[in-house]
Amino acid sequence: MKTLNLKQFLINFCRCGIAGWCLEVMFTSVDSIMAGDWRLMGRTSLIMFPIYGMGALLGPISSMMDSWLSDLPGFEEASRERISPLALAIRHGLLFMVMIFIAEYVTGIWLTGAGICPWDYSRWPDNVDGVIRLNFAPLWFFTGLLFERITKSKSRS
Repeated sequence: MKTLNLKQFLINFCRCGIAGWCLEVMFTSVDSIMAGDWRLMGRTSLIMFPIYGMGALLGPISSMMDSWLSDLPGFEEASRERISPLALAIRHGLLFMVMIFIAEYVTGIWLTGAGICPWDYSRWPDNVDGVIRLNFAPLWFFTGLLFERITKSKSRS
């Protein structure tokens, strides 16, 4: 398993933070279209940068999981080298989706308690405590894979 140095982690943290901001602005600009406003006014919050920046942890965690799974009896076929690229993407995407939901829930509850949460999903029927929306699962699946992709070091590709 490859170790990640602090400098590379900080670079990846910034990559994920900036990518998250950009994705959120694009996603929220769709609300403008739904409201008939073709100016495509998207929005985000400065608070979101470190939350999205935590996406830099996804790659190292998935590498640890891959290593752990391949060491389990009966899971030798699950090693990164033996699993198909599609199966690996599905495994990582599902892991990332769950991890992003957990991070969104924990940070959402904490920020709500502090009175500074920039999102409120309480009006949506699929919300959990107003801080996560279950129908965002596919978005988090693919966002996690994107973050893994943009944080991969060139030596691993």
